[in-house]
Amino acid sequence: MGYKKATHVLPPELLLQVQEYIDGEFLYIPRISGQKRDWGTATSTRRELHDRNERIYAEYLGGETMDALAVKYFLSLKSIQRIVGQFKKERNQ
Repeated sequence: MGYKKATHVLPPELLLQVQEYIDGEFLYIPRISGQKRDWGTATSTRRELHDRNERIYAEYLGGETMDALAVKYFLSLKSIQRIVGQFKKERNQ
């Protein structure tokens, strides 16, 4: 999500109307429902997290303990358990 200067995108009369409700503050304008994008599609974050989670699962299968993985990846034990559980479920389907 990027920020745009209202004076660059809104006609002056509309900007004045908006300023009557909210003056000098940030305003989030949601996307039209048919144009919404899934989380992570605009950046590489989704792919990077999936790759990290695959590494975590591979290390777990290689004998690493969940506690050690939590420390190594700066995640809670519950997060490691969730990641391992998701990959086990995917692999067993």
